[in-house]
Amino acid sequence: MSATSNYASEHETDEGRVFTVTGGDWDTIVAGTDPINDERIIVNMGPQHPSTHGVLRLILELEGETVREARSVVGYLHTGIEKNLEYRNWVQGSTFVTRMDYLAPIFNETAYALAVEKLLGITDDITERATTIRVLMMELNRISSHLVWLATTGMELGAISIMLYGFREREYILDIFETITGLRMNHAYVRPGGVAQDVPDEAIVKIREFLKMMPKKLKEYEDLLSGQPIWTERTKGVAVLDVTGCVALGITGPVLRSAGLAWDLRKTMPYCGYETYEFDVPTHPDGDVWGRYLVRLAEIRESMKLVEQALDRLRPGPVMVADRKIAWPAQLAIGVDGMGNSLEHVAKIMGQSMESLIHHFKLVTEGFRVPPGQVYVAIEAPRGELGVHAVSDGGTRPYRVHYREPSFVNLQALPAMAEGGLIADVIAGGASLDPVMGGCDR
Repeated sequence: MSATSNYASEHETDEGRVFTVTGGDWDTIVAGTDPINDERIIVNMGPQHPSTHGVLRLILELEGETVREARSVVGYLHTGIEKNLEYRNWVQGSTFVTRMDYLAPIFNETAYALAVEKLLGITDDITERATTIRVLMMELNRISSHLVWLATTGMELGAISIMLYGFREREYILDIFETITGLRMNHAYVRPGGVAQDVPDEAIVKIREFLKMMPKKLKEYEDLLSGQPIWTERTKGVAVLDVTGCVALGITGPVLRSAGLAWDLRKTMPYCGYETYEFDVPTHPDGDVWGRYLVRLAEIRESMKLVEQALDRLRPGPVMVADRKIAWPAQLAIGVDGMGNSLEHVAKIMGQSMESLIHHFKLVTEGFRVPPGQVYVAIEAPRGELGVHAVSDGGTRPYRVHYREPSFVNLQALPAMAEGGLIADVIAGGASLDPVMGGCDR
């Protein structure tokens, strides 16, 4: 192959000829060196493939139906959210990060808020009610995220009924979120200092109704899938990744726990008072798609236990820190059109002292200042460890915010799962990772 190739440069080493690949057209690259090149084909699965969890491209080298080499290509959904945070104040950042992993917006917001609060030094000042609401919302969000995983994985493996049922039950949770935050997704509800507004009584009623209904639905899912021979054939012993492989690749979340390691940050590195809640960390020894299915169903049950405990702990009280230099918008009153502040709320603000009005204006337009420093805060999101590295230079905007996003990290496992297996199992293995490309490509 010529060293002036459009696709790769080459050089000789003690190990032989090495190519530096810069493109995806591998058939051109390997044609001159691989003696059985003609017996293999290169297949692009994606980036607009109906059986992927978003805009993911997989380059597969196939020998018959066996995958000999697999590579993941990401970046097609890149939104530049982390960079955008540098041009918005600290509170406005919540409206950006909630859009990354769009199936787990509450987790994106909570991790960001915890990082900002740590920089501000107000972690211990967050009210008990605000912390309990955060736990309540996160666990409801974990259930809704796992339901989407169950629905989409079922669809990809041919179980259309479970897709309909999973999305049906998720609607209950989205209705609850809309009652509490005003939005079904992308809430910007968890803010530095607390939450944007309190949980109304009607939402509590809806949550308790959901908790009564959901156990029966989970039993229906298991009756539909667990004993179904096609489902077990497509999941048991498929896309195996043992605990050694998970640890080597930095894999966390249900994928790691399905390989037998009970690593859950809510237990091992508690936050938001999780150490005071009673719940178990489900595991499975086999590290296959079947194990990931069982672990996620078990996690839904544990999250329901946590939601019930959080409801019982909700005591009257403020949902934002008392410091008026941070607490915005602590008492939000929405207008009759559902948008913006109500006229009564605006009149109340303007009817106070001139100094109060000036302070409110500066807080909303400029934002509060955060002392210089850097922190890393990690929480247990539905897909694994979601970490935030936040850096402040002492101004009203972040100097840098970078997320350790589990979808991005977990996708590293795809070649280890796929190579040597059948092309049909690439779908099952990829789906079992539960990647959300909005988080991966943020």
